Amino acid sequence: MESIRLNIAGEENMVQFGIALGAALSEKVLIFLQGELGAGKTTLTRGVLRALGYRGAVKSPTYTLVEPYQLGEKKLYHFDLYRMADPEELEFMGFRDYLEEGDYCLVEWPNRGEGILPGPDLQLTLEVAGLSRDIEITAFSTKGENILKSLAG
Repeated sequence: MESIRLNIAGEENMVQFGIALGAALSEKVLIFLQGELGAGKTTLTRGVLRALGYRGAVKSPTYTLVEPYQLGEKKLYHFDLYRMADPEELEFMGFRDYLEEGDYCLVEWPNRGEGILPGPDLQLTLEVAGLSRDIEITAFSTKGENILKSLAG
């Protein structure tokens, strides 16, 4: 398990980091995004989507649980499990089907799906540090390690 820590100051820099992360994605991947409300998880996702060619609005899927994005031949599913009361709800919404269909799956609040969610390839933990964000990026698979190496530069 490898990890790196970064400090990102400001919303635009978070989007730019998301663009770098998106540019490092080359194959099917499951990424967990952890952090308190307002830590920048959706802002980071906006950058990932921009890197993958999406130009529309990016909203948090807090109420819908999942926001799908068609990116040419590929799909990205952005999950927000914050309002989920029970991990079993993932089974009812067909989460496994999303994993099969999606090339990229980003999951906010993955702890709410504990016991149902498979392990991630990469986990990003965002912490508010004044006006900036500390991000710990941990790889849990070979895919995750390759992305981590790309980000470490």
